[in-house]
Amino acid sequence: MAGSVSKKRGGGKSAKTVARKTSAKRSATKKRKTVVKRGAAAKLNTTPKRRVIKRAPKARAAARRYHPGPPIADEAALAAALTGLQALDPETIGAMLVVGGPPPLRWREPGFAGLVAIIVSQQVSVASANAMVARLHAAFSPLDAASVLAADEAKLKACGLSQAKMKALKALAEATANGLDLSALAALEAEAAHDALIAVKGIGPWTADLFLLFCLGHPDAFPAGDLALQEAARLALGLKQRPDARKLEEIAERWRPLRGVAARLLWAYYRGVKQRAGVVGQ
Repeated sequence: MAGSVSKKRGGGKSAKTVARKTSAKRSATKKRKTVVKRGAAAKLNTTPKRRVIKRAPKARAAARRYHPGPPIADEAALAAALTGLQALDPETIGAMLVVGGPPPLRWREPGFAGLVAIIVSQQVSVASANAMVARLHAAFSPLDAASVLAADEAKLKACGLSQAKMKALKALAEATANGLDLSALAALEAEAAHDALIAVKGIGPWTADLFLLFCLGHPDAFPAGDLALQEAARLALGLKQRPDARKLEEIAERWRPLRGVAARLLWAYYRGVKQRAGVVGQ
């Protein structure tokens, strides 16, 4: 028995070996716990990245589109303004005057009929526009918002109006019936008057600027989107290409605060160039 027992003890694990393995297991367990704790601590102590909130820049005051000035309502005012314009740019203005002569006033009624005439003149020749306006005055007596609002499409079409112009006239008549007072626009700042006009469907910046220019006599209104003005500027300034609206606005800064007079002169100059070239009906 003693031998048997002795063999079992000798064939089994010694106390030292068991102790070493037990100690190793405890050590490994401690290390794992330490790593877990450190990992948890790292997660707990992780400082979130600071969010950088970009603040929008302060809005700048909108630049004045039109320089204020006394209205050009008669020939005497136009002549005085033309003298002032020539003082701003003697060489260019002088050369245009030689070709086109003093520009006409082109004053229009500052009300519904005046704005209708401007809408009708969009993208057609002067002769065609005048003919359509004459037919409108013959068909509607008086030519006002109520009569246009009551008219059917056939009556407007008989005056030579396109579908787009008929819609614009109807929209203007409706806006006028709903409170748009065209006669009161002269009392507003030009920017406010312009914004009130382009709020009407079918009336764009070109139409609004022409109303300011010819119906309200604003001295600095300048319809830079007008193709004739762009071509006149190209010819007068010897440019290789016709300037677009943005470029023409930059060019016209030299004529501020009398850009409205410059516009009249550019049109007169363009007409003079065409007449010299033998172009008829412009």
